Amino acid sequence: MTHLGIILLQNNGLLPWQEAMGTFFTEGGMIVVGTWIAAGLTLFMFSFVYKDNPFFRFGEHLYLGISAGYLMSLYFFNNMKPKFFYPLMPFLDASGDSTLNLWVIIPGILGLFIIFRLIPGWGWLSRITFAFYIGGFTGISFPKVLNGLLLPQFYATMQSIPWQVNSLDSAVLLLNSLVLFVGALSVLVYFFFSMEHRGFIGGVSRVGIYTLMIAFGASFGYTIMARISLLIGRMQFLMFDWIGDEIVARIGSLFHGG
Repeated sequence: MTHLGIILLQNNGLLPWQEAMGTFFTEGGMIVVGTWIAAGLTLFMFSFVYKDNPFFRFGEHLYLGISAGYLMSLYFFNNMKPKFFYPLMPFLDASGDSTLNLWVIIPGILGLFIIFRLIPGWGWLSRITFAFYIGGFTGISFPKVLNGLLLPQFYATMQSIPWQVNSLDSAVLLLNSLVLFVGALSVLVYFFFSMEHRGFIGGVSRVGIYTLMIAFGASFGYTIMARISLLIGRMQFLMFDWIGDEIVARIGSLFHGG
């Protein structure tokens, strides 16, 4: 805002308001306005820490609305326009790369069925589309999950354990292999419900429970760490981009007795 005041008072006189605003926005004023808007919306979202309030709900609805509109525009320009409209009406494609393809009418009708969920009495047509979508997605994803997730884990579990220990690295590799083997075997025993979990089987299954708890805890900790990194990014934005480096440095000097 100080930058705008300097522009208004420069040359020992007041410039016309439109000219001053134009100069303000062409000399980086949009960055200032964008920073203040982003800082305000960030504080709106942080206000939920105190309690639910109209500011938080405004920021939440604005975020969801903009996200939905942005995704809709992406779907339209990246999918619907080149893969549906251009094949049906090649003359709309300015590049001239599209050719007539009437087969796209079928997925277009299936996509239209989803919208029928909003019409009372016609919602059952959307089940046809969801059946095609879920069935096709399952068929495509199953071999990818099998080859990309399950089989590599099977191979890693069934690798031979390096029993020879010649150095610290080989000892760490042996320990890692044993932990992996015992953990995978105990988890499989835990999910083996055809035998009562008592005695030796019960002890192994309990190790499987601990292994699952460690795995879930590590996954949850990774998620928390990702959220904390987002929080740190927002706090750095507020302190350095919005408040400013000099003010933050002065505040820091107060705590350090400077």
